[in-house]
Amino acid sequence: MSNAHHARGGAAVAALNRMDEWEANLVLNLRLWCEGPVGKSQARKDYSNVFSAPEADRAWQDFESLLNKIIRTASRPLVRHEVGCNCVGSDECVFVNLVRTASDGHLNDAALIATLLSGPAHAEHIALMAGEVGTAIRRIHKPFSPATAPNEVRLH
Repeated sequence: MSNAHHARGGAAVAALNRMDEWEANLVLNLRLWCEGPVGKSQARKDYSNVFSAPEADRAWQDFESLLNKIIRTASRPLVRHEVGCNCVGSDECVFVNLVRTASDGHLNDAALIATLLSGPAHAEHIALMAGEVGTAIRRIHKPFSPATAPNEVRLH
């Protein structure tokens, strides 16, 4: 992390190597996206490697739209750690919790979490966007198959 490590939002509260794979990848994609065009290109490969071209474009656009919305409406700059850092800052953890909660279908809770990153007027929209992003990033790490159907209960 840069000199902002003492800034509110940058305190290390987790470690990448102790997160679910999709969550750690979400943090890395956030960091890469913030690095600029080269980082964005690298992060976008995750989507291109799993989805068809139209799906990858849509999923990547959802990711970028979410980050742009958060950054435009935030009350302060989003604090992040360096791409290669194993630490996960509090803003990064809030982002992961937002995406996890929204993609689990708990949109009211996700909207409350969104207020930690943005103003309350934008929280519901951010929660909806985060749900789409979470669904896509989880599919990258666990592609859908009949064995993983979300509405299927298998007793034996």
